[in-house]
Amino acid sequence: MIAIVDYGVGNLFSLKSSFAAIGQDAAVTGDAAVIRCADRVLLPGVGAFGDAAEKLRRSGLDQAVLDAAAAGKPVMGICLGMQLLFDRGFEYGEHAGLGLIPGEVRSISEVIPATLKIPHIGWNSLHFPGEKSGLFRYIREGDCVYFVHSFHGVTSPDYVIATAEYGAALTAAVQRGNVCGCQFHPEKSGPVGLNILRAFCQM
Repeated sequence: MIAIVDYGVGNLFSLKSSFAAIGQDAAVTGDAAVIRCADRVLLPGVGAFGDAAEKLRRSGLDQAVLDAAAAGKPVMGICLGMQLLFDRGFEYGEHAGLGLIPGEVRSISEVIPATLKIPHIGWNSLHFPGEKSGLFRYIREGDCVYFVHSFHGVTSPDYVIATAEYGAALTAAVQRGNVCGCQFHPEKSGPVGLNILRAFCQM
């Protein structure tokens, strides 16, 4: 069973529907015990880093996610959920993340041309900078996914498994062992996104 963490932010039920579309059982839950018992954990998120991090900690579900990761279970963050995997974020101040992916979350304004609009919204192709991660086993270089974001993860190239071009090469996906994250929304990315979720279910 896949636990979709419900801590007050996120596109929960479209994710649940996406898993149902590929024949996978997923439960939207705010129960730490259910999360710890799940085979896989998915951390969604929409909104600002600091507010979401505070809600996650206030709910006590941050520790459940950390426990799942420490137990070697596949953990995946989506959009803001991916950003929360990092050490810290700098959206309206500095805020601590979960520390599962070394690095920081910073505004894309620091790296993209001033002529480009923020947030970055729309379909962009994925590029794999090294050996393709198993998360992308069912998709190809250049396949397109849907983004909505103003911040991005800044980390070692060792953890970047996909980038997307928007005036600069932005981090599109990260992975460290059993923990991975997508800046884009698989649940809004049609068949390509479903194939990414399908691969996650096989991690």
